Amino acid sequence: MNEPRIREVKPLKNLTFVMIWAIGVGSVIGDGIFLMLGQGFSVAGPGAVGAFLVAGVIQMCIMIGLGELAVGMPNAGAMSVWVERFLGKKWGFFSGFAFAAGWVIAGGSVSIALGRVTCWFFPSLNQDTWAIVFAIMFLTLFAIFNLLGGLFTAKLQFGLVLLLIVIMIGFAIVGCFKIDISNLSPMLPNGWQGFIAALPMGTYAYIGAVTLTTCGAECKDPRDLGKGLVAASVTFLVLYTIDMLIVAGIVPWNKLGIDTSPFTYAANIAMGPIGGAILNVGAWVAAATCILVGTFYAASRIFYQLSKDGYLPSFLGDLTQKTRTPAKGIVFILVCSVLLVLLSILSPDFVYITLANQMIFAWIISWGMALIAGIVYRKKAPGEIEKAGWKQPLFPLFPVLGLVGCLYVMYITIAGDYSQFIPMAVWIALLFIFYQVYSKNKSKHLQVEREEKEVE
Repeated sequence: MNEPRIREVKPLKNLTFVMIWAIGVGSVIGDGIFLMLGQGFSVAGPGAVGAFLVAGVIQMCIMIGLGELAVGMPNAGAMSVWVERFLGKKWGFFSGFAFAAGWVIAGGSVSIALGRVTCWFFPSLNQDTWAIVFAIMFLTLFAIFNLLGGLFTAKLQFGLVLLLIVIMIGFAIVGCFKIDISNLSPMLPNGWQGFIAALPMGTYAYIGAVTLTTCGAECKDPRDLGKGLVAASVTFLVLYTIDMLIVAGIVPWNKLGIDTSPFTYAANIAMGPIGGAILNVGAWVAAATCILVGTFYAASRIFYQLSKDGYLPSFLGDLTQKTRTPAKGIVFILVCSVLLVLLSILSPDFVYITLANQMIFAWIISWGMALIAGIVYRKKAPGEIEKAGWKQPLFPLFPVLGLVGCLYVMYITIAGDYSQFIPMAVWIALLFIFYQVYSKNKSKHLQVEREEKEVE
């Protein structure tokens, strides 16, 4: 007598357009806009606004360029599944794992930034010690929120993003009356070299919004993924560009640096200490939303899909019966993120510089392969795209611009410091060794098992 098969636990499809949009907007790296903009001003002057705008446009092109894949092939693994289908299993594994691992790295560094912002509200505390304590505390809290389910996480993200938008719009309205046009001149005090130097900082600031594509297995209507990619792009690009222009008009560029939040500085001038406190709340929310859905939601979903496809250990593919969340994957990510926070105590440069740069490289490579897969998808499966009901406008403009942008940002990030090739070569080699030793055979074995079940 055959034993009854255990019904496979699958994700719940309960995410609406506004939740998907909020995940995209909130996944923009929070500490990048609020802290790295200061460094951007220090090297590019007011022209940093233009450099960040270019970086945001590149991110928008990437997002729109991936729209057809997101709608036509909705899944939790996003680029891992797309790239596997059109470029091969090895590259699919590489693309998905690189993106997810990048989010784990981001969780470690952004949580420290979140801890430091929190310390601003408690000036009597030891900043170095409590930044670590707050970082670990919030990482744990956000992991718990994710364990409560994708719908709960998305609703919380939506509320936080709305709060952030209200703060940023309020700053824009008040700040526009405090602008001193003379602060915008000279626009490029360090010439075009300064502008180019600010581009990687802008890339880091806008990086991450593609995360919403990992909602594919949980969205009610896959077409909302395409709409969300466009809407999220326009939202963060317009909102942040306007606010950055106002900051540039309020504060002389030579008074800003990496140690100063330009928004807090400008808010203090425009609205006094209360305004500075409100903008610090905005910085806290931006970092929180980034960790909430980027580090825990997106990374756990990609690990889940890679596990289901046989590329990673099976425990990462387990979903809870009640909330349908990859609980073990979320806990695994929490442990990794906390270890990175603790590592930052021993070697801050390794976490904030070496790993942060490698995260950017990993994501650019992952996006590049996904954009190529999107171009191939349009060529090989036009009927499938038509049936899905969402076509990107002006094809192939956005994927081509996205690819050019990826290559250019990679070049200017590495230029002048070619030693960055060494850690890049190391992790790429380790990833491919892992694939050959573990993932390749496990994936084949899983595929054989599935074929045998289909025959039965």
